[in-house]
Amino acid sequence: MSGVLVIEDDDRIRLSLVMALEDEGYTARGAATAEEGLAAQRAQAADTVLVDLMLPGIDGFECIRQLRRVDDVPIVVVSARDDTHDIVAALEAGADDYVVKPVAIKELSARLRALRRRARPVTIDPVPVLSFGDLQILPEAGEVRVGGETVSVTRTEFQLLCELAEHAGRVLSRQQLLQRVWGYDGGDERLVDVHIGRLRAKIEKDSGAPRHLVTVRGLGYKLLVS
Repeated sequence: MSGVLVIEDDDRIRLSLVMALEDEGYTARGAATAEEGLAAQRAQAADTVLVDLMLPGIDGFECIRQLRRVDDVPIVVVSARDDTHDIVAALEAGADDYVVKPVAIKELSARLRALRRRARPVTIDPVPVLSFGDLQILPEAGEVRVGGETVSVTRTEFQLLCELAEHAGRVLSRQQLLQRVWGYDGGDERLVDVHIGRLRAKIEKDSGAPRHLVTVRGLGYKLLVS
């Protein structure tokens, strides 16, 4: 199973998470601060990182941003803070998922398995390039280009864009995207909305008036064919 780094300042919670994850078959280790966690990830990269938001020194939001600048590792926030603003801010910082404490280890393990599946190469079409005007998706290379320039996207953003590209011109609901991209039967639709917003900021000339990735009010999202 994949290695998990748990960045959590509460010794009891950190130890219990590490032990519970090891019982689930993962190799897990802990860090008490963001600084320790960032150093640990640089020294020996984990396949997945769990981050608490309320950390001493560098907080969880900044920890996520620093991880994301140099690493495409899947990041899951594990926090007692369940306010919509905090959840959205964490996802916008670059987190892939958000779990509210107290944590049900079976649910967390299922989410980690889903993240691991998303880390596998995307094979949605045998053609090397999918083109939508100035937007190009290279499934085999894991690349996105706009106007010929490569755009940096996370694994989750790439999977989301590929799913929409596979069904270009068709509307996919938030729940369909949660199931197909995140692997969840049901779940928090804010995950989809925030990642759509991040994608628009990267692939649209004007994210407020998107030409590629559009909202169909009351139904969901679709990628326009042209």
